[in-house]
Amino acid sequence: MAKIKTKYICNNCGYETVKWLGKCPDCGSFSTFEESVSLPTGLGGGTADTARAAKPCKLENIKPLQNERTTTGLAELDRVLGGGIVQGSIVLVGGDPGIGKSTLLLQICSALSAQNKSVLYVSGEESPQQIKMRADRLGIVSDSLSVLSETSFNIAEATVAAEKPDLVIIDSIQTMYIEELPSAPGSVTQVRETTSRIMHIAKRDNISVIIVGHVTKEGSLAGPRMLEHMVDTVLYFEGEKRASYRILRAVKNRFGSTNEIGVFEMCGKGLREIENPSEFMLSGRADNVPGTVITCSMEGTRPLMLEVQSLVSYTSFGMPRRMSTGMDFNRITLLIAVLEKRANLQLSNYDVYVNLTGGIRIAEPSLDAAVVLAIASAYTNKMPDKGLAVFGEVGLTGELRAVAMAEKRISEAAKLGFTRCIMPQANLKEASGVKGIDVIGVKSVDALLGAAF
Repeated sequence: MAKIKTKYICNNCGYETVKWLGKCPDCGSFSTFEESVSLPTGLGGGTADTARAAKPCKLENIKPLQNERTTTGLAELDRVLGGGIVQGSIVLVGGDPGIGKSTLLLQICSALSAQNKSVLYVSGEESPQQIKMRADRLGIVSDSLSVLSETSFNIAEATVAAEKPDLVIIDSIQTMYIEELPSAPGSVTQVRETTSRIMHIAKRDNISVIIVGHVTKEGSLAGPRMLEHMVDTVLYFEGEKRASYRILRAVKNRFGSTNEIGVFEMCGKGLREIENPSEFMLSGRADNVPGTVITCSMEGTRPLMLEVQSLVSYTSFGMPRRMSTGMDFNRITLLIAVLEKRANLQLSNYDVYVNLTGGIRIAEPSLDAAVVLAIASAYTNKMPDKGLAVFGEVGLTGELRAVAMAEKRISEAAKLGFTRCIMPQANLKEASGVKGIDVIGVKSVDALLGAAF
């Protein structure tokens, strides 16, 4: 019998070594090495295929798949996936516990059942009775959904081979284990080998697979980093569990854009799509309060109206606090320095807090102008016009730089009833065709504050 070899793999970068190390010599991370066991020949599955010589074929001779995408019944999810689930693809869904991953999967099962698609739901965390209770609560009835409560991947693999479903859902990958491996479920070896065999099944039999992955306390997927490289699409559920909305974001997609987001609301009957997320994000906005500014961000091809809030408070301590929620902290610190230097606002003795309402996280630089205006409004106690929207990137010299897709941003603002929009001068010509809103182009932070107040 072949000998099982042991090695250690870094969870962060995949560096391999024959002994455990406290610090990874490749990426510099500490305490990231986990024991991995190499499978002997014959235990990894698919040995018959490896014995058969593979022959390359010309690209022009390859016939495309018919009906290559299957719609999920949720327009927001289809938007993130690029139009639907591609046949033979592997989709990895991650998110915090209780965020709504299992609820989303059951709703997908219900929609595919209406399309006469067969689905196999493999759960290593819930019994069939528990899944039935959740389906009844959500009002989901499906006659083509089969449920298998099993943690042994060998049994799950045999069931998939016998049933030949159109879609396989595995909830979750960290609970699956291969009996031939001595390591525990959820270890680097088990997750890697299980995903490798799932990939083999999906590509060989042209079966779509959705995998649920646990996340660590840092928010990244648990298990080896190579897990994200092996699958075709990686989706993350974002949002506070106590809040009603959820945001689905693609961080990897071989068959579509990674810039699109889907917005859902958690209700008693499951996840409900938010068709107008801009109006949803602006609900509950306070009137006649300084320090609040409306801006428009682009998530893929979708414009999203957001509220930026700021609070500037005098401090008696020598070190003023700077805090940000929903935006990059270093970016906020940079913009405060620009205000002090270019707009002559003395903020060195004031605590500055910046918040992006709704719990959403945005990294787009077009929010710079709104952040600058919100801080200035809170500092001077002056209130911008309620019908004003602002966007633009701020440079270190205080200039307002152009942003992409300005016309879509202004159109979204006009659709929601905003009457004025301050934007970079360089985008003024692009937005001249939008009707029903006054557009003001500015070149610097000083001009921005003068036009707003």
